[in-house]
Amino acid sequence: MSKTNLLAQVAEKKIVPVVKLDRTSDAKPLGEALCAGGLPVAEVTFRTDAAEESIRIMKKEFPEMMVGAGTVVNVEQAKRALDAGASFLVSPGISRTVVEFALDNKLPVFPGTCTPSEVMIAMEYGLSLVKFFPAEQYGGLNTIKALAAPFPAMKFMPTGGINASNILDFLAFDRIIACGGSWMVKDSLIKEGNFAEITRLTGEAVALVSK
Repeated sequence: MSKTNLLAQVAEKKIVPVVKLDRTSDAKPLGEALCAGGLPVAEVTFRTDAAEESIRIMKKEFPEMMVGAGTVVNVEQAKRALDAGASFLVSPGISRTVVEFALDNKLPVFPGTCTPSEVMIAMEYGLSLVKFFPAEQYGGLNTIKALAAPFPAMKFMPTGGINASNILDFLAFDRIIACGGSWMVKDSLIKEGNFAEITRLTGEAVALVSK
């Protein structure tokens, strides 16, 4: 998938579920739950040993899904994500080596930023979308608006503290194309195997942002 197509699809979905999987056996039912809820996209964080194989499983079982790798903090993880078939990379901060690896391999990358200097580094690489993280802790929407002002070509994907009660406020700002969130894929629900509830919450989230 090209970067342009992926950005268009992310903008259309408006939500990127941020997923932490401790067991690879949860990858297939989680992918099924997200697709059934109308949101065939996931950012699988590299905070667990199950991440790489989980991405591989979800891509194999649900080829229509956009499955990215999140919390990518070094090139070794980026290589593993690429090998697993990740559609995109997301980092909590900006790493030049990770960005350069992604660009060299034509893999869309969304580095984390929360300062003007970090946005300018992303611009040096020609990036047009950055993650804003952690969103609520760094001033939320007001900070994003202030940060967006001097960089009219940059779009943002805030993550951190986003939920059903505030996501519409963020999405109302035209420089935000989507938000990352985990309220529909809570750790506890995954561990309990309550994928029916994940499908329900996902459907609610899709309906909310589609109004």
